[in-house]
Amino acid sequence: MIRKNSAAPVRPPHERGTWRAFALALLMHVLLGFFLYHGIHWQNSTPAGAEAELWTAVPDTPAPQPAPPPPQPVAPAPPPVEDEQADIALQEKKRQQQEAARQAQLAEQQRQKLQAQQEAEAKRQQELAQQQAADLAAQKAAALKQKQQQQQADRLKQQQLAEQQKQDQLKQKAEQQKEEQQKEEQQAKADAQKKADADKAAKAKAAQAQAQAQAKKLDAERRARLAQMQSMAGGESSTGEGLAKSGTGSGAGGNAASAGYAEKVQRRVRPNIVWAGDTQGLETVVAVRCSPTGTLLSATITRSSSNAQWDDAALRAVQRSDPMPLDTNGKTPASFTITLRPAG
Repeated sequence: MIRKNSAAPVRPPHERGTWRAFALALLMHVLLGFFLYHGIHWQNSTPAGAEAELWTAVPDTPAPQPAPPPPQPVAPAPPPVEDEQADIALQEKKRQQQEAARQAQLAEQQRQKLQAQQEAEAKRQQELAQQQAADLAAQKAAALKQKQQQQQADRLKQQQLAEQQKQDQLKQKAEQQKEEQQKEEQQAKADAQKKADADKAAKAKAAQAQAQAQAKKLDAERRARLAQMQSMAGGESSTGEGLAKSGTGSGAGGNAASAGYAEKVQRRVRPNIVWAGDTQGLETVVAVRCSPTGTLLSATITRSSSNAQWDDAALRAVQRSDPMPLDTNGKTPASFTITLRPAG
């Protein structure tokens, strides 16, 4: 948009000596009037008459010529008032023409100056429009570049995310395979352990059967010796009553024990049994010696279950049960046996 500058009307510069020019012009007009008045009055005056005499023809004899009258003085011609007035008018016209030319020149200069200002303003507006267009183009280019960079960053991010998901899937698949392999290994170990436990249980059962047979044989021999000793002692016996409790223990001592003492021993020993293995076919007999106050003096395995770990667990359970419970008479039997089996 071209902005027009409002310019003040062109005025001629103030000349010096204006009043003097007016005074000279007034004086010239007064002199002109004076000369015109006297010139008209001089022309209206009666001119001097001229006398002439007429003569008839005379003979050819020369007659004396009269002397010519002296010439009358000629009045000086009035000054050229009209020429001076014309000069003044011509000078005034010339001055007016010069003034008009000067005014026209000033107007032309003002027009040229205004035109130059308008052209400069138009050029500035054009440069401003070009600069704005260049800035707008630069902004559009920057926005387009930023958009392309953002799109490229988004594509890179999506690729990274897809790669991460792929790696996670591979990792998850590997973990699943590892878990399956571990499960298979654990299952194989469990099967091997189960087979080993089964073999061990079979061996323990065979050993138990053998131990029971041996115990029955030893019991029969002991009974036979007791019968022999009784027969030799004249029928007197000194055996004590035994304690028995399935799954916990049984005992016999030199001192007679009450019928419920085996239950007391069971309640004392059972919480101390720590065993997480097989429970089938395991039985251990532990011989115990105690003081009358219940203090455990000794604990030894008299019949093994053929499972050393269970035997150790049974022996530790008896040792942790110190002191043993008192009987109804306020004393603990001096010795008795405890048969221990895992709770099944």
